[in-house]
Amino acid sequence: MENRDSKTGYIALLENCRVTDTGLVGGKNASLGEMISALSGKGINVPGGFAITVNAYWDYIYGNKLREPIEKLLALLDRKNYSNLKETGSAIRSLMEEMPLSEKLCEEIRIAYAALCERYGESCDVAVRSSATAEDLPQASFAGQHESYLNIRTAETLINAVHKCFISLFTDRAIKYREDNGFEHMKVALSVGVQKMVRSDLGASGVIFTLEPETGFRDIILISGIWGLGENIVQGTVNPDEFYVFKPTLLQGKNAIVQKKTGSKAKTMEYAQAQDHQPGLAVVNAETPLEKRRQQVLDDDEINELALWSVLIEQHYKKPMDIEWAKDGLSGKLYVVQARPETGQQLKKPYVHKEYTLRTKGNVIVEGNAIGSRIVSGIARVLNSATEIDKLKEGEILITGIT
Repeated sequence: MENRDSKTGYIALLENCRVTDTGLVGGKNASLGEMISALSGKGINVPGGFAITVNAYWDYIYGNKLREPIEKLLALLDRKNYSNLKETGSAIRSLMEEMPLSEKLCEEIRIAYAALCERYGESCDVAVRSSATAEDLPQASFAGQHESYLNIRTAETLINAVHKCFISLFTDRAIKYREDNGFEHMKVALSVGVQKMVRSDLGASGVIFTLEPETGFRDIILISGIWGLGENIVQGTVNPDEFYVFKPTLLQGKNAIVQKKTGSKAKTMEYAQAQDHQPGLAVVNAETPLEKRRQQVLDDDEINELALWSVLIEQHYKKPMDIEWAKDGLSGKLYVVQARPETGQQLKKPYVHKEYTLRTKGNVIVEGNAIGSRIVSGIARVLNSATEIDKLKEGEILITGIT
């Protein structure tokens, strides 16, 4: 059958996955498995878990005869202005919502989750993350386009979350991204990662770039961090703390922190108190207390430890990396929960730097954080959510609360 991987089976333990298994478990799960096998021996902590392979996704698509109706809906997509993107995506997702996972897949998920509970304890809390086969490539990043669900604690809610992850391959964002980057919709499959959660809801979490993301300078490591679960920083909804570390000094075994910035960290994502941990309802975003907003999420020793880990990861992958970290609030231990190739600077010419100077000034109409450093002119388009993206025309300047 078309698009099948030669390997069979629905479940693969993360520790058995390698970067060469992207076609079977997607970029995210392949990278997790690579780190567990290659870097845990060097002191880098990576939580365990399992992957639901693309075999399960394709059996879901073909078993429910979904391919043809999905292709018919995609054929109607307005590829000039994407005026019907919202309607197209909604119709595909509604179609998939009506089609359940097979009992065979559900049973294999139950067995794998039970084994994870034996390893980590009863009602093991897991993160359930989509991992596409075209994801986390050096030339493209699907980060944030497919669904993730946190604090999932029963087999049946896990099954529900897996179904929702499959459906999220056709979010409006994901459809548009594949269109823009030339990926064929029915040649991209979805794996799902099920990973033991780090109790960062009681601690902190964040991201690391092993280069300076604005300029591409390779000797700087940027560590960002917030209180609580990491979705707030991944989705860009919270202003984080930032720590800059100088690699050459770090590799000399010295304190290499060159700058610290305290972010507002206005929200903290925590576990919900409800007993029914349904996908999407198992976490809440609470106001961060004022004293914690003023407090930085990491001390110097933790900053340097994460920086050293990031260098080891970069050396292993032989390229600049975008890394997600978490600090367990119960044990105080640090973990790496994801690593992918950095995609913002690697596609640029490394020895060319452009600076733009504004020669004249006018009246300030609006202020905020710019993405990038170019200077352009055009109509300012204010959008309140991604559902309004069809209103943004070529040459216009996007103004929004969250990109």
